[in-house]
Amino acid sequence: MPVTRLITPGDAEPLARLVTENRGYLAPWSPIQSDAYFSVSGQRTAITSDLSSYERGVMYPLVILDGSGAVGGRINLNTIVRGAFQSASVGYWVSQSQAGRGLASAAVAELVGTAFGPLGLHRLDAATLLRNTPSQRVLARNRFRPFAVAEAYLKIAGEWQDHILFQLLNPAAEASAA
Repeated sequence: MPVTRLITPGDAEPLARLVTENRGYLAPWSPIQSDAYFSVSGQRTAITSDLSSYERGVMYPLVILDGSGAVGGRINLNTIVRGAFQSASVGYWVSQSQAGRGLASAAVAELVGTAFGPLGLHRLDAATLLRNTPSQRVLARNRFRPFAVAEAYLKIAGEWQDHILFQLLNPAAEASAA
């Protein structure tokens, strides 16, 4: 049973509820958001923007579904670049109630399959805060390898913070290069 699906405008209400309930839990790992972001209209605006990016082929926005089929988080392919690069960045989060249950790992596995299968990408990257060992384990379970530390990489929780950069190459592309 899939644990991800394309986001829809109907996800605004459950996502607003989820980001509000998890505001404190997600705050150390996320950019600072305005209060409007946590409302249904704020989520509707974010979803509309994400779906517009999807239609332009530069993003692949999904929700993560828990065991009951309810929205339990988000996962995206961001900054999809075609041409000679064929690459995208992976970003995800799950609610505190779903953390540690393998849901993020399963969602990343599904996204990798889509990225390297139907989307035909060559490379995926992801970044985690140095202290975000749970997310690092999710990436390692999905064969992502750390390759660098980027100083002051993203402004998270109001501060420019260092991140570990991870990547995963399409195994089919690696095999054809050998």
